[in-house]
Amino acid sequence: MKKSTTIFILLLIIVAIVIYPLLTISDSEFGGADGEAEGIITEINPDYEPWAESLIEPPGGETESLLFALQAAFGAGVIGLG
Repeated sequence: MKKSTTIFILLLIIVAIVIYPLLTISDSEFGGADGEAEGIITEINPDYEPWAESLIEPPGGETESLLFALQAAFGAGVIGLG
């Protein structure tokens, strides 16, 4: 098999592994460090106003987690298969 075909198949498998939990576990809430940090900052300084905003807001927390996981998988593929 060609190297490009192998890479393509591996990427499809990675995407399937990432999407499978999102489809099977419907009542889960994936949280990240950003939300936790926001809560702690608000406790420390209730008057704090963020000085930066996201340009594009994902439709849900699961989408943000999915994009992060795909980015990590792509980076691992580049490093591992380089």
